[in-house]
Amino acid sequence: MKTLRPTLTSRSNTHPQMLAEETRKQIADILHLEVVPAMGCTEPGAVALCVAKAREVLGSEPDSIVLKLSKNVFKNVMGVGIPGTGMIGLPIAVAMAVVHGRTERGLEVLAQQPAEVEDAKRWLANKAGCIDIGVKETADKLYIECTARAGEDRAVAVISHRHNNFVFVCRNDQVLLDRKQGLFQVVEEDSNPDEENRQQLELTARMVYDYATLTPLEELEFMRDTVKLNAAASEAGLAGMGLHTGEILMEQSSGDTVHTVVARTVAASDARMDGCTLPVYSNSGSGNQGIACTLPPYYYGTLKGCDDERILRAVVMSHLMSIYIKRGIGRLSALCGIVNATMGVSAALTYLEGGGFEQVCYAMKNMINTIAGMVCDGAKPSCALKMSVGLYSAFVCSELAVHDRVVDRTDGLSESDIDCSIRNLGRLGKEGMCQTDDCILDIMTHKRDA
Repeated sequence: MKTLRPTLTSRSNTHPQMLAEETRKQIADILHLEVVPAMGCTEPGAVALCVAKAREVLGSEPDSIVLKLSKNVFKNVMGVGIPGTGMIGLPIAVAMAVVHGRTERGLEVLAQQPAEVEDAKRWLANKAGCIDIGVKETADKLYIECTARAGEDRAVAVISHRHNNFVFVCRNDQVLLDRKQGLFQVVEEDSNPDEENRQQLELTARMVYDYATLTPLEELEFMRDTVKLNAAASEAGLAGMGLHTGEILMEQSSGDTVHTVVARTVAASDARMDGCTLPVYSNSGSGNQGIACTLPPYYYGTLKGCDDERILRAVVMSHLMSIYIKRGIGRLSALCGIVNATMGVSAALTYLEGGGFEQVCYAMKNMINTIAGMVCDGAKPSCALKMSVGLYSAFVCSELAVHDRVVDRTDGLSESDIDCSIRNLGRLGKEGMCQTDDCILDIMTHKRDA
Protein backbone atom coordinates (compact mmCIF):
# COMPACT_ATOMS: atom_id res chain seq x y z
CA MET A 1 0.00 0.00 0.00
CA LYS A 2 1.25 3.48 -0.84
CA THR A 3 1.56 5.97 1.97
CA LEU A 4 -0.79 8.91 1.58
CA ARG A 5 0.66 12.39 1.47
CA PRO A 6 -2.25 14.34 3.01
CA THR A 7 -2.48 14.48 6.78
CA LEU A 8 -5.29 12.98 8.82
CA THR A 9 -6.89 16.40 9.38
CA SER A 10 -6.86 17.35 5.71
CA ARG A 11 -8.53 14.09 4.72
CA SER A 12 -11.47 14.50 7.12
CA ASN A 13 -14.57 16.28 5.85
CA THR A 14 -15.70 16.96 9.40
CA HIS A 15 -13.60 18.01 12.34
CA PRO A 16 -13.14 15.26 14.92
CA GLN A 17 -14.28 16.15 18.41
CA MET A 18 -13.24 14.79 21.77
CA LEU A 19 -16.03 12.69 23.23
CA ALA A 20 -17.41 13.62 26.62
CA GLU A 21 -15.62 11.98 29.53
CA GLU A 22 -18.67 9.94 30.54
CA THR A 23 -19.08 8.63 26.97
CA ARG A 24 -15.40 7.70 26.83
CA LYS A 25 -15.80 5.81 30.09
CA GLN A 26 -18.80 3.91 28.73
CA ILE A 27 -16.92 2.97 25.58
CA ALA A 28 -13.91 1.86 27.63
CA ASP A 29 -16.28 -0.32 29.67
CA ILE A 30 -17.58 -1.86 26.45
CA LEU A 31 -14.04 -2.73 25.41
CA HIS A 32 -13.33 -4.26 28.83
CA LEU A 33 -16.52 -6.30 28.52
CA GLU A 34 -16.06 -7.49 24.94
CA VAL A 35 -12.27 -7.84 24.64
CA VAL A 36 -11.25 -10.50 27.17
CA PRO A 37 -8.83 -13.46 27.36
CA ALA A 38 -10.19 -16.85 26.35
CA MET A 39 -8.64 -20.31 26.23
CA GLY A 40 -9.41 -22.28 23.09
CA CYS A 41 -12.54 -21.83 21.01
CA THR A 42 -15.04 -19.76 23.00
CA GLU A 43 -18.06 -22.01 22.42
CA PRO A 44 -16.50 -25.16 23.97
CA GLY A 45 -15.09 -22.87 26.65
CA ALA A 46 -18.54 -21.46 27.40
CA VAL A 47 -20.06 -24.94 27.52
CA ALA A 48 -17.31 -26.07 29.89
CA LEU A 49 -17.96 -23.01 32.05
CA CYS A 50 -21.65 -23.90 32.21
CA VAL A 51 -20.86 -27.51 33.13
CA ALA A 52 -18.41 -26.36 35.80
CA LYS A 53 -21.11 -24.15 37.34
CA ALA A 54 -23.62 -27.00 37.41
CA ARG A 55 -20.99 -29.30 38.94
CA GLU A 56 -20.16 -26.74 41.64
CA VAL A 57 -23.81 -26.17 42.50
CA LEU A 58 -24.52 -29.91 42.55
CA GLY A 59 -21.73 -30.36 45.08
CA SER A 60 -20.68 -33.82 43.94
CA GLU A 61 -19.54 -35.67 40.85
CA PRO A 62 -22.54 -36.01 38.52
CA ASP A 63 -23.90 -39.34 37.36
CA SER A 64 -25.16 -37.71 34.18
CA ILE A 65 -24.72 -34.49 32.20
CA VAL A 66 -27.41 -33.31 29.77
CA LEU A 67 -26.54 -30.40 27.51
CA LYS A 68 -29.00 -28.49 25.36
CA LEU A 69 -27.37 -26.05 22.98
CA SER A 70 -28.63 -23.53 20.46
CA LYS A 71 -27.85 -24.43 16.86
CA ASN A 72 -25.17 -21.78 16.56
CA VAL A 73 -23.34 -23.08 19.63
CA PHE A 74 -23.76 -26.71 18.56
CA LYS A 75 -22.09 -26.19 15.18
CA ASN A 76 -19.15 -24.42 16.83
CA VAL A 77 -18.30 -27.29 19.18
CA MET A 78 -18.28 -30.18 16.73
CA GLY A 79 -14.89 -29.99 15.03
CA VAL A 80 -12.59 -27.70 16.99
CA GLY A 81 -9.53 -28.75 18.98
CA ILE A 82 -9.73 -28.64 22.78
CA PRO A 83 -6.62 -27.08 24.38
CA GLY A 84 -3.93 -29.45 25.55
CA THR A 85 -5.84 -32.63 24.78
CA GLY A 86 -5.02 -33.54 21.19
CA MET A 87 -8.77 -34.19 20.84
CA ILE A 88 -11.64 -32.45 19.11
CA GLY A 89 -15.27 -32.05 20.07
CA LEU A 90 -17.23 -31.38 23.23
CA PRO A 91 -17.04 -34.59 25.36
CA ILE A 92 -13.45 -33.99 26.46
CA ALA A 93 -14.26 -30.35 27.30
CA VAL A 94 -17.18 -31.56 29.42
CA ALA A 95 -14.91 -34.04 31.18
CA MET A 96 -12.37 -31.31 31.94
CA ALA A 97 -15.12 -29.15 33.40
CA VAL A 98 -16.45 -31.98 35.58
CA VAL A 99 -13.09 -33.10 36.95
CA HIS A 100 -11.12 -29.88 37.34
CA GLY A 101 -13.32 -27.04 36.07
CA ARG A 102 -13.41 -23.89 38.18
CA THR A 103 -15.84 -21.12 37.30
CA GLU A 104 -13.54 -18.39 38.62
CA ARG A 105 -11.39 -19.05 35.56
CA GLY A 106 -14.19 -17.73 33.36
CA LEU A 107 -13.58 -18.43 29.67
CA GLU A 108 -10.15 -19.78 30.57
CA VAL A 109 -11.81 -22.71 32.34
CA LEU A 110 -10.07 -25.10 29.91
CA ALA A 111 -6.63 -23.79 30.88
CA GLN A 112 -5.58 -26.91 32.77
CA GLN A 113 -2.34 -28.64 33.62
CA PRO A 114 -1.33 -31.84 31.76
CA ALA A 115 -2.05 -33.96 34.83
CA GLU A 116 -5.53 -32.45 35.08
CA VAL A 117 -6.15 -33.18 31.39
CA GLU A 118 -5.11 -36.81 31.93
CA ASP A 119 -7.58 -37.05 34.82
CA ALA A 120 -10.31 -35.78 32.51
CA LYS A 121 -9.41 -38.31 29.81
CA ARG A 122 -9.65 -41.14 32.32
CA TRP A 123 -13.02 -39.87 33.53
CA LEU A 124 -14.27 -39.67 29.95
CA ALA A 125 -13.10 -43.21 29.17
CA ASN A 126 -15.37 -44.48 31.94
CA LYS A 127 -18.25 -42.01 31.77
CA ALA A 128 -18.67 -41.07 28.10
CA GLY A 129 -22.12 -42.65 28.10
CA CYS A 130 -23.19 -40.26 30.88
CA ILE A 131 -23.00 -37.24 28.55
CA ASP A 132 -26.03 -36.37 26.42
CA ILE A 133 -25.66 -33.46 23.97
CA GLY A 134 -28.53 -32.12 21.90
CA VAL A 135 -29.93 -29.06 20.13
CA LYS A 136 -32.50 -26.82 21.78
CA GLU A 137 -34.90 -24.83 19.63
CA THR A 138 -34.60 -21.32 20.98
CA ALA A 139 -34.67 -17.76 19.71
CA ASP A 140 -31.39 -17.14 21.54
CA LYS A 141 -28.51 -17.71 19.13
CA LEU A 142 -26.17 -18.25 22.09
CA TYR A 143 -27.82 -20.62 24.56
CA ILE A 144 -26.22 -23.29 26.75
CA GLU A 145 -28.19 -25.33 29.28
CA CYS A 146 -26.55 -27.92 31.51
CA THR A 147 -28.41 -30.30 33.80
CA ALA A 148 -26.19 -32.32 36.13
CA ARG A 149 -27.63 -35.15 38.27
CA ALA A 150 -26.23 -37.17 41.15
CA GLY A 151 -28.67 -39.57 42.74
CA GLU A 152 -31.80 -37.59 43.64
CA ASP A 153 -30.06 -34.24 43.35
CA ARG A 154 -30.16 -32.02 40.29
CA ALA A 155 -28.40 -28.79 39.33
CA VAL A 156 -29.18 -26.62 36.29
CA ALA A 157 -27.08 -23.80 34.86
CA VAL A 158 -27.95 -21.70 31.81
CA ILE A 159 -25.75 -19.29 29.84
CA SER A 160 -27.34 -16.97 27.29
CA HIS A 161 -26.57 -13.91 25.13
CA ARG A 162 -22.86 -13.77 26.05
CA HIS A 163 -20.44 -16.63 26.52
CA ASN A 164 -19.96 -16.06 30.25
CA ASN A 165 -23.41 -14.67 31.09
CA PHE A 166 -25.31 -16.93 33.49
CA VAL A 167 -29.05 -16.27 33.40
CA PHE A 168 -30.33 -19.19 35.47
CA VAL A 169 -28.92 -21.42 38.21
CA CYS A 170 -30.78 -23.79 40.52
CA ARG A 171 -30.19 -26.77 42.80
CA ASN A 172 -33.21 -29.05 43.06
CA ASP A 173 -36.11 -26.65 43.79
CA GLN A 174 -33.93 -23.83 45.07
CA VAL A 175 -33.49 -21.09 42.44
CA LEU A 176 -30.18 -19.34 43.00
CA LEU A 177 -30.33 -17.00 39.99
CA ASP A 178 -33.10 -16.20 37.51
CA ARG A 179 -32.42 -13.62 34.83
CA LYS A 180 -34.38 -15.27 32.04
CA GLN A 181 -37.41 -12.97 31.90
CA GLY A 182 -37.51 -9.86 29.73
CA LEU A 183 -34.34 -7.83 30.09
CA PHE A 184 -33.15 -10.17 32.81
CA GLN A 185 -35.00 -9.22 35.97
CA VAL A 186 -32.46 -10.21 38.58
CA VAL A 187 -32.58 -10.67 42.29
CA GLU A 188 -31.39 -7.43 43.91
CA GLU A 189 -27.84 -8.49 44.68
CA ASP A 190 -27.23 -9.76 41.14
CA SER A 191 -28.31 -6.64 39.28
CA ASN A 192 -25.69 -4.73 37.35
CA PRO A 193 -26.94 -1.34 36.17
CA ASP A 194 -23.50 -0.35 34.87
CA GLU A 195 -23.51 -3.30 32.45
CA GLU A 196 -27.01 -2.36 31.28
CA ASN A 197 -25.87 1.20 30.61
CA ARG A 198 -22.95 -0.07 28.56
CA GLN A 199 -25.27 -2.11 26.41
CA GLN A 200 -27.65 0.81 25.89
CA LEU A 201 -24.96 3.19 24.61
CA GLU A 202 -25.71 3.73 20.94
CA LEU A 203 -22.44 3.60 19.06
CA THR A 204 -21.89 5.14 15.64
CA ALA A 205 -18.94 4.88 13.27
CA ARG A 206 -18.10 8.51 14.03
CA MET A 207 -18.04 7.84 17.78
CA VAL A 208 -15.75 4.86 17.27
CA TYR A 209 -13.39 6.87 15.09
CA ASP A 210 -13.27 9.81 17.50
CA TYR A 211 -12.74 7.56 20.51
CA ALA A 212 -9.86 5.71 18.82
CA THR A 213 -8.14 8.80 17.45
CA LEU A 214 -8.70 11.43 20.15
CA THR A 215 -8.99 9.70 23.51
CA PRO A 216 -6.01 10.52 25.78
CA LEU A 217 -3.42 7.83 25.21
CA GLU A 218 -3.25 6.78 28.86
CA GLU A 219 -6.91 5.73 28.67
CA LEU A 220 -6.10 3.28 25.87
CA GLU A 221 -3.04 1.62 27.39
CA PHE A 222 -5.02 -1.42 28.58
CA MET A 223 -5.47 -2.51 24.96
CA ARG A 224 -1.76 -3.22 24.59
CA ASP A 225 -2.22 -6.55 26.33
CA THR A 226 -4.19 -7.86 23.34
CA VAL A 227 -1.04 -7.72 21.23
CA LYS A 228 1.10 -9.66 23.71
CA LEU A 229 -1.22 -12.67 23.99
CA ASN A 230 -2.33 -12.84 20.37
CA ALA A 231 1.21 -12.44 19.00
CA ALA A 232 2.33 -15.34 21.19
CA ALA A 233 -0.39 -17.53 19.64
CA SER A 234 0.85 -16.45 16.21
CA GLU A 235 4.37 -17.65 17.00
CA ALA A 236 2.96 -21.01 18.09
CA GLY A 237 0.98 -21.33 14.87
CA LEU A 238 3.99 -20.48 12.70
CA ALA A 239 5.74 -23.53 14.17
CA GLY A 240 3.15 -25.67 12.37
CA MET A 241 -0.33 -26.23 13.77
CA GLY A 242 -3.84 -26.76 12.46
CA LEU A 243 -4.06 -26.43 8.70
CA HIS A 244 -0.54 -24.88 8.63
CA THR A 245 -2.06 -21.91 6.77
CA GLY A 246 0.12 -19.29 8.42
CA GLU A 247 3.27 -21.39 8.20
CA ILE A 248 2.85 -22.03 4.47
CA LEU A 249 1.86 -18.45 3.64
CA MET A 250 4.89 -17.17 5.56
CA GLU A 251 7.19 -19.47 3.60
CA GLN A 252 5.80 -17.99 0.37
CA SER A 253 5.65 -14.35 1.49
CA SER A 254 9.16 -13.43 0.24
CA GLY A 255 9.16 -10.45 2.56
CA ASP A 256 6.00 -8.91 1.07
CA THR A 257 4.32 -6.79 3.74
CA VAL A 258 0.71 -7.76 3.07
CA HIS A 259 1.42 -11.49 2.81
CA THR A 260 3.56 -11.36 5.96
CA VAL A 261 0.79 -9.64 7.93
CA VAL A 262 -1.82 -12.15 6.75
CA ALA A 263 0.46 -15.12 7.42
CA ARG A 264 1.31 -14.02 10.96
CA THR A 265 -2.32 -13.32 11.77
CA VAL A 266 -3.86 -16.55 10.47
CA ALA A 267 -1.09 -18.54 12.19
CA ALA A 268 -2.70 -17.56 15.50
CA SER A 269 -5.98 -19.01 14.26
CA ASP A 270 -4.16 -22.19 13.19
CA ALA A 271 -2.90 -22.54 16.75
CA ARG A 272 -6.18 -21.72 18.45
CA MET A 273 -8.32 -24.03 16.32
CA ASP A 274 -5.84 -26.87 16.84
CA GLY A 275 -6.11 -26.76 20.63
CA CYS A 276 -3.13 -24.58 21.50
CA THR A 277 -2.82 -24.09 25.26
CA LEU A 278 -2.10 -20.36 24.94
CA PRO A 279 -4.98 -17.97 25.65
CA VAL A 280 -5.87 -15.19 23.21
CA TYR A 281 -7.80 -11.98 23.57
CA SER A 282 -11.28 -12.45 22.12
CA ASN A 283 -13.65 -9.88 20.63
CA SER A 284 -17.42 -10.15 21.07
CA GLY A 285 -17.00 -13.68 22.38
CA SER A 286 -14.76 -14.92 19.57
CA GLY A 287 -11.05 -15.63 19.79
CA ASN A 288 -10.67 -15.57 16.02
CA GLN A 289 -12.32 -12.17 15.86
CA GLY A 290 -9.99 -10.96 18.59
CA ILE A 291 -6.97 -12.26 16.68
CA ALA A 292 -8.14 -10.68 13.44
CA CYS A 293 -8.81 -7.31 15.07
CA THR A 294 -5.48 -7.16 16.92
CA LEU A 295 -2.64 -8.49 14.82
CA PRO A 296 -3.06 -6.90 11.35
CA PRO A 297 -2.93 -3.27 12.54
CA TYR A 298 -0.09 -4.15 14.90
CA TYR A 299 2.04 -6.03 12.37
CA TYR A 300 1.24 -3.70 9.46
CA GLY A 301 1.89 -0.57 11.48
CA THR A 302 5.17 -2.01 12.77
CA LEU A 303 6.39 -3.09 9.33
CA LYS A 304 5.48 0.32 7.86
CA GLY A 305 7.33 2.17 10.60
CA CYS A 306 4.28 3.86 12.13
CA ASP A 307 4.79 5.34 15.57
CA ASP A 308 3.69 3.42 18.66
CA GLU A 309 0.75 5.71 19.43
CA ARG A 310 -0.74 5.42 15.96
CA ILE A 311 -0.46 1.63 16.07
CA LEU A 312 -2.24 1.46 19.43
CA ARG A 313 -5.01 3.75 18.20
CA ALA A 314 -5.39 1.57 15.10
CA VAL A 315 -5.74 -1.56 17.26
CA VAL A 316 -8.41 0.19 19.35
CA MET A 317 -10.26 1.30 16.21
CA SER A 318 -10.18 -2.21 14.76
CA HIS A 319 -11.60 -3.79 17.93
CA LEU A 320 -14.24 -1.17 18.62
CA MET A 321 -15.46 -0.93 15.03
CA SER A 322 -15.87 -4.72 14.98
CA ILE A 323 -17.84 -4.61 18.24
CA TYR A 324 -20.11 -1.91 16.82
CA ILE A 325 -20.78 -3.88 13.64
CA LYS A 326 -21.26 -7.14 15.53
CA ARG A 327 -23.97 -5.61 17.70
CA GLY A 328 -26.26 -5.37 14.68
CA ILE A 329 -25.48 -8.90 13.48
CA GLY A 330 -25.85 -10.62 16.85
CA ARG A 331 -23.45 -12.58 19.05
CA LEU A 332 -23.73 -15.75 16.95
CA SER A 333 -25.05 -15.81 13.40
CA ALA A 334 -24.88 -17.67 10.12
CA LEU A 335 -22.72 -14.73 9.04
CA CYS A 336 -19.06 -15.47 9.75
CA GLY A 337 -17.55 -13.24 12.45
CA ILE A 338 -14.56 -12.62 10.20
CA VAL A 339 -16.84 -10.25 8.25
CA ASN A 340 -17.22 -7.71 11.06
CA ALA A 341 -13.68 -8.31 12.37
CA THR A 342 -11.98 -7.61 9.05
CA MET A 343 -14.22 -4.62 8.46
CA GLY A 344 -12.66 -3.25 11.64
CA VAL A 345 -9.24 -4.14 10.21
CA SER A 346 -9.97 -2.24 6.98
CA ALA A 347 -10.79 0.85 9.04
CA ALA A 348 -7.54 0.50 11.02
CA LEU A 349 -5.40 -0.03 7.90
CA THR A 350 -6.89 3.07 6.31
CA TYR A 351 -6.15 5.09 9.43
CA LEU A 352 -2.56 3.81 9.48
CA GLU A 353 -2.18 4.97 5.88
CA GLY A 354 -3.24 8.51 6.85
CA GLY A 355 -6.87 8.31 5.83
CA GLY A 356 -9.45 10.31 7.72
CA PHE A 357 -12.97 9.43 8.76
CA GLU A 358 -14.33 9.65 5.22
CA GLN A 359 -11.76 7.19 3.89
CA VAL A 360 -12.35 4.85 6.86
CA CYS A 361 -16.03 4.80 5.91
CA TYR A 362 -15.10 4.14 2.28
CA ALA A 363 -13.06 1.11 3.31
CA MET A 364 -15.88 -0.38 5.36
CA LYS A 365 -18.46 0.20 2.62
CA ASN A 366 -16.14 -1.54 0.18
CA MET A 367 -15.88 -4.46 2.61
CA ILE A 368 -19.65 -4.72 3.02
CA ASN A 369 -19.96 -5.18 -0.73
CA THR A 370 -17.11 -7.70 -0.83
CA ILE A 371 -17.46 -10.39 1.87
CA ALA A 372 -20.95 -9.89 3.29
CA GLY A 373 -22.06 -13.37 2.22
CA MET A 374 -19.39 -15.40 4.06
CA VAL A 375 -21.18 -18.02 6.15
CA CYS A 376 -20.20 -19.59 9.46
CA ASP A 377 -20.10 -23.37 9.16
CA GLY A 378 -18.70 -24.02 12.61
CA ALA A 379 -15.39 -23.60 14.40
CA LYS A 380 -12.61 -25.69 12.88
CA PRO A 381 -9.03 -25.49 11.56
CA SER A 382 -10.14 -24.05 8.21
CA CYS A 383 -11.32 -20.88 9.98
CA ALA A 384 -7.77 -19.69 9.28
CA LEU A 385 -8.57 -19.80 5.55
CA LYS A 386 -11.64 -17.62 6.02
CA MET A 387 -9.57 -15.20 8.04
CA SER A 388 -7.05 -14.94 5.20
CA VAL A 389 -9.83 -14.15 2.71
CA GLY A 390 -11.21 -11.42 4.97
CA LEU A 391 -7.76 -9.91 5.55
CA TYR A 392 -6.75 -9.84 1.90
CA SER A 393 -10.09 -8.16 1.17
CA ALA A 394 -9.40 -5.63 3.92
CA PHE A 395 -6.13 -4.64 2.26
CA VAL A 396 -7.76 -4.28 -1.15
CA CYS A 397 -10.73 -2.31 0.19
CA SER A 398 -8.45 -0.03 2.19
CA GLU A 399 -6.19 0.53 -0.81
CA LEU A 400 -9.19 1.71 -2.82
CA ALA A 401 -10.41 3.87 0.05
CA VAL A 402 -7.15 5.77 0.46
CA HIS A 403 -7.41 6.56 -3.25
CA ASP A 404 -10.93 7.89 -2.60
CA ARG A 405 -12.62 5.01 -4.41
CA VAL A 406 -15.79 3.63 -2.85
CA VAL A 407 -18.69 1.46 -3.99
CA ASP A 408 -21.69 3.46 -5.13
CA ARG A 409 -24.64 3.95 -2.79
CA THR A 410 -26.79 2.03 -5.29
CA ASP A 411 -24.58 -1.06 -4.98
CA GLY A 412 -25.94 -3.95 -2.93
CA LEU A 413 -26.11 -3.32 0.80
CA SER A 414 -24.35 0.02 0.65
CA GLU A 415 -25.95 3.42 1.30
CA SER A 416 -24.52 6.93 1.44
CA ASP A 417 -24.45 6.81 5.24
CA ILE A 418 -22.01 4.33 6.77
CA ASP A 419 -24.21 3.60 9.79
CA CYS A 420 -27.14 2.75 7.50
CA SER A 421 -24.86 0.47 5.50
CA ILE A 422 -23.75 -1.27 8.70
CA ARG A 423 -27.39 -1.69 9.78
CA ASN A 424 -28.14 -3.31 6.42
CA LEU A 425 -25.33 -5.79 7.01
CA GLY A 426 -26.77 -6.48 10.46
CA ARG A 427 -30.18 -7.25 8.98
CA LEU A 428 -28.58 -9.72 6.59
CA GLY A 429 -26.85 -11.54 9.44
CA LYS A 430 -29.67 -11.41 11.97
CA GLU A 431 -32.79 -11.75 9.81
CA GLY A 432 -31.81 -12.83 6.33
CA MET A 433 -29.68 -15.86 7.16
CA CYS A 434 -31.82 -17.67 9.73
CA GLN A 435 -32.68 -20.54 7.37
CA THR A 436 -29.03 -20.73 6.37
CA ASP A 437 -28.18 -21.80 9.91
CA ASP A 438 -30.69 -24.67 9.72
CA CYS A 439 -29.28 -25.82 6.41
CA ILE A 440 -25.65 -25.68 7.58
CA LEU A 441 -26.40 -27.66 10.73
CA ASP A 442 -28.35 -30.28 8.79
CA ILE A 443 -25.44 -30.72 6.40
CA MET A 444 -22.90 -30.93 9.22
CA THR A 445 -24.86 -33.53 11.17
CA HIS A 446 -25.68 -35.74 8.17
CA LYS A 447 -22.35 -36.16 6.42
CA ARG A 448 -22.00 -39.62 4.89
CA ASP A 449 -18.39 -40.04 5.95
CA ALA A 450 -18.61 -38.32 9.35
